[in-house]
Amino acid sequence: MERKPLEVESTDHQKPPSAVYDGSVMAVDSVEEEVEETKVVYRGWKVMPFIIGNETFEKLGIIGTLSNLLVYLTAVFNMKSITAATIINAFSGTINFGTFVAAFLCDTYFGRYKTLTVAVIACFLGSLVILLTAAVPQLHPAPCGTALSCIGPSGGQIAFLLLGLGFLVVGAGGIRPCNLAFGADQFNPKSESGKRGIDSFFNWYFFTFTFAQILSLTLIVYIQSNVSWTIGLTIPVVLMFLACVIFFAGDKLYVKIKASGSPLAGIAQVIAVAIKKRGLKPTKEPWLNLYNYYPPKYANSKLKYTDQFRFLDKAAILAPEDKLEADGKPADPWKLCTMQQVEEVKCIVRVLPIWFAASIYYLTITQQMTYPVFQALQSDRRLGSRGFVIPAATYVVFLMTGMTVFIIFYDRVLVPTLRRITGIDTGITLLQRIGTGIFFAFVSLIVSGFVEERRRTFALTKPTLGMAPRKGEISSMSAMWLIPQLALAGIAEAFGAIGQMEFYYKQFSENMRSFAGSIFYVGAGVSSYLGSFLIAMVHRTTQNSAGGNWLAEDLNKGRLDYFYFMIAGILAVNFAYFLVMSRWYRYKGSDDEVTTYETNGDAIKQQDKNTV
Repeated sequence: MERKPLEVESTDHQKPPSAVYDGSVMAVDSVEEEVEETKVVYRGWKVMPFIIGNETFEKLGIIGTLSNLLVYLTAVFNMKSITAATIINAFSGTINFGTFVAAFLCDTYFGRYKTLTVAVIACFLGSLVILLTAAVPQLHPAPCGTALSCIGPSGGQIAFLLLGLGFLVVGAGGIRPCNLAFGADQFNPKSESGKRGIDSFFNWYFFTFTFAQILSLTLIVYIQSNVSWTIGLTIPVVLMFLACVIFFAGDKLYVKIKASGSPLAGIAQVIAVAIKKRGLKPTKEPWLNLYNYYPPKYANSKLKYTDQFRFLDKAAILAPEDKLEADGKPADPWKLCTMQQVEEVKCIVRVLPIWFAASIYYLTITQQMTYPVFQALQSDRRLGSRGFVIPAATYVVFLMTGMTVFIIFYDRVLVPTLRRITGIDTGITLLQRIGTGIFFAFVSLIVSGFVEERRRTFALTKPTLGMAPRKGEISSMSAMWLIPQLALAGIAEAFGAIGQMEFYYKQFSENMRSFAGSIFYVGAGVSSYLGSFLIAMVHRTTQNSAGGNWLAEDLNKGRLDYFYFMIAGILAVNFAYFLVMSRWYRYKGSDDEVTTYETNGDAIKQQDKNTV
């Protein structure tokens, strides 16, 4: 299927209908550029207050609703810890898989702006429904107090809760793959200032994201846990409303790229045609002999031939029965593809092994967002002489703090220093950044295991501080011991998560930017479901064992440290796998693509080894 050029929706600053942006015109940010009869204005950082402002308030709202949901389900909906953890993991996984569906609809039908319009409204409605489950007594079970046995939620109460979570799935699923790409659309990708703006935007986007998480995990969680669930859940609703207002306030200033057709159809064409033509003999000089055609105003950057996955090359072999139209394009794209299409599919196939390793890496973050909350509930959370008690869910803020502080250090100190050493604009390559994140994630899990072993030992051998409701005795170990593992996980995110987002954005073709945003979250969804599976498997396997249930409701009777060490082992194997795949990987548009030169009348292929 021939891809349409990237079209820009008309605004008051743009002449309508056939406005076409093909990425081929040079311009500087905030300067009008003419593409045929259309003026496209890249405002760059001038429009960021609307995009980052919306992102900040949206994250404050949605995280303010969800960050304490684990405690909310156990304290208000009277669920057991393992049930609540399983629901949270499944919910997170569903949101992340929803990003793939949203990216498809965005690229195929709606475009990023319209998708974000629906998503921010859905998030507002979701947070409103969750608020009602707390504010209306009939929508949640009767309070349990200190009783050991509690009345669980009714079917209707669960259904209404799931309605709110469903709205949040739609909202967050639409925002996550589109918001980052929509922000990058505001920079001119052909100008130097635009390229620098995009690189810096990735870091500062995550900075505001983590800032919002920090505020949600401290102030909002404190109000929910110590003042009122109703008041604490009202704040996110107000913040989500402000996010909608800010987003729509910038309506006439945005560069809006229209949907250009699903890139998935092009992928399917290459695979289908390669299978149909599997009996053809490979060409001796594919970089010269494969069929290639670029439609006018082609939206994607042109790629040179690479010799990986050569079975896909057969999709671009021009057979005698293949017909071409007058302008040279294939008469039937399901019978003949171009070398450019094949190379774009190769880019995706190359990314998949890296994506798999990154998905396993995210197991660390999934666990550090859940079980440290239960650890904190059975640790000494008092702060200062007045006995102020830190809410258990607030400790996750140290993961965000570690990420936020390190992002600033990385962007302002580490990158300039490494740039002088390596000569690479980003200091280190994207794969090196992701690999460093995987390593820090592994270290975080090892530290988590030793800290939990210490907490449990204190609870069993030293005087305790009373009983945590429906759990067990509270260890005298300070919950501040949880900070190192969470800070290390935050540093892992600063390397791994941001590195992945930038990696996918740059390695996929231009018409797959929303898909690039979604694949990161799909990987996180895989890890969430895998985390749920591991929890269920460990719980079922160990609950009747001689050593006791590793994930018992009372952590003092369990062996959560063994669970952490088990995941660390999985991550160690994954890290070794990632190193192998990184060595094999070739960056899109890098010097390791095949080039040719003539020697004694013969074309000789020259290829440099890729640098991770």
